[in-house]
Amino acid sequence: MASKTMLVAQREYLENVRTKTFWLGILAFPAIFAVAIGVGWLMNATKKTQVYTVADFTASRLGAEIETAAQASVLLDVIQSEMEKQLPKDDPAVQQLHNVSPQMIEASRALMPEEIREELDRRVAERKAKYRFDTLESLGLADKPRDELIASLNERVKAGDLFGYFVLENDPVMTLYDGPPTPEGRKSNLSFVSENTTDSELRDWYGRAGTRVIQAKRIAREEIAPTVAAHIREQVTFPAEQPGEGADRKTVEKSDRARNFAPVVFVYLLWIAIFTAAQMLLTNTVEEKSNRIIEVLLSSCSPGELMAGKIWGIGATGLTMVVSWAVFGVIGMSLGAKVVPLIGELNLLDIASDPLYLASFVGYFFTGYLLFAAMLVAIGSVCNSLKEAQNLVQPVFLLLMIPLFAMVPIVQEPNGLMAKVFTYIPLYTPFAMMNRASGPPSTLEYVITTIMILASVWFAFKAAGKIFRVGVLMTGNPPKLKEILGWLRQS
Repeated sequence: MASKTMLVAQREYLENVRTKTFWLGILAFPAIFAVAIGVGWLMNATKKTQVYTVADFTASRLGAEIETAAQASVLLDVIQSEMEKQLPKDDPAVQQLHNVSPQMIEASRALMPEEIREELDRRVAERKAKYRFDTLESLGLADKPRDELIASLNERVKAGDLFGYFVLENDPVMTLYDGPPTPEGRKSNLSFVSENTTDSELRDWYGRAGTRVIQAKRIAREEIAPTVAAHIREQVTFPAEQPGEGADRKTVEKSDRARNFAPVVFVYLLWIAIFTAAQMLLTNTVEEKSNRIIEVLLSSCSPGELMAGKIWGIGATGLTMVVSWAVFGVIGMSLGAKVVPLIGELNLLDIASDPLYLASFVGYFFTGYLLFAAMLVAIGSVCNSLKEAQNLVQPVFLLLMIPLFAMVPIVQEPNGLMAKVFTYIPLYTPFAMMNRASGPPSTLEYVITTIMILASVWFAFKAAGKIFRVGVLMTGNPPKLKEILGWLRQS
């Protein structure tokens, strides 16, 4: 029996891997993934420069100071990003950067070595290409009365000549709102007018510069010493740490956070692999039954041998897909580390090649696939066309969607109640246990769930075998649910 099962499995495997469409399908997944990332990067890199201006109606002409601070912040952001490579983002030294004046930023730039200054200048130029400030004088609107000025700016925004414009009124240093609260709300002294209501990057960038200027003026007005002001504005942060041996504590690095969220990626790939392989098995079974090929195969082996061979053969095909994707992933991360330094910093390649994750992935792929494959091969055996199968298989696919929705909540609390409930539901055990790998679950849970999932696969195979034995040779209308339950009760 084992030899015939292996022959059927070998036939199923070779029948798939010998075709060009199979390898094109394997290439399509990493290609689509790479194109999706590349298109996003290209769209961001080729994003149109956002042109803006400022309608400044304040007596102190606050707009000029905010614009100076905004331009200085470009260099500040570049310096901060470089510091964050050496220090945690919540380090006080990084946080205090935004208390530095534009004049001090320019002075520190002059003291930098030439090669570092050139690199900063290049990156500053890239940042400045995102936003361009046009003065009212350059737009020919400097001498217009207020209402006429606003009307002209509105027309230019609608025509696409301006991405948007900022309005500064009254004295924001004294108060950000004009007058007391009203039933309709409070009227702000600061506003941003644009047709685009989804892209808030320019508004946020200019707003951060405005915050620094207004805060500095308020501090000066109250005659607060700069050191006292810096102390008051210092943000309270709680750097993440983990318990160590005894009284020791370990700082949580970026790579540690990446490792905690790595199971999400593995679970997503696990879901795709199981879904693809199980769908392939269903399609294969229905097509062979409708073409009467399955009758020829049954003349050489029993229904049980044929069913087992088909499941194992398609499973090997699915594993081939997974291994191929893993190879592409390793190549992609190796090349990506040279282009995107963050990939190297997070040690993504080391995480992806972690023996624990890889062994868990292969084990849970097979157990999860075998469980769903048993259900789908049984459904395929009672259907005479793909149309019939699609109607019957929808509930199974709905069940298969649930692990996708549970991925992030489980990885955030791998030992929580929800994670443990999903762990002991056989259909979701492979996904939940893979998702909890960063927890990690206790050894006892691994033992219990392994026994449970293997027992579930055995029962699923027994039930599927009974349905497959009768249904695979049936023609005409598909059997009713009552008939299928009757087959299951047969010895």
